[in-house]
Amino acid sequence: MHLPYLLLDIDGVLIPFPAADGTTPSTHVHHTVLPTGRPPDKPVDVWLDPNHGDVLSALLTSGLITPMWCTSWREDATAIIGPLLGLPRFPHLDLPRPRISTSHPNGYLWKRDYVDPWLRSAPAAWIDDDFTALDHTWAAERTARGAPTLLVQPDPNHGLQLSHLTEVREWLGSQSAAA
Repeated sequence: MHLPYLLLDIDGVLIPFPAADGTTPSTHVHHTVLPTGRPPDKPVDVWLDPNHGDVLSALLTSGLITPMWCTSWREDATAIIGPLLGLPRFPHLDLPRPRISTSHPNGYLWKRDYVDPWLRSAPAAWIDDDFTALDHTWAAERTARGAPTLLVQPDPNHGLQLSHLTEVREWLGSQSAAA
């Protein structure tokens, strides 16, 4: 059996969205980055919690999971965001750049159309801020078919919390016990 995947999003997870008043969590540090394809005079401001690096690295190198970026940042997740947090290099899903005006064109997170066939029957913990009820139903159905699936959904204005990683670790422990 393959180790469970940890699918990790960035926007709303590692980079919280500013609150209505423009503030970001006080734990996060400002960075200016230049994603692939952006003109040099149009960098992007991001806020990252430097504490995420050590905590995530411990999980990613635990030997309990296979990490995979699952983000519209694509290769920039490994080239830009990961190094800012001191994360080990790991691959990304090659998600397309869909021409959509909502994250839920079919009532569920658009990434799922690419994640589902890629995962096949592999177990997975997926951290993303943008799941809908249909995504949670999909995860329950995968689990019922023997492909354990955990969806972890941080608040997009606060991002990833230690409790989310504890939830993933506990789920991984239950997977190990079941195997």
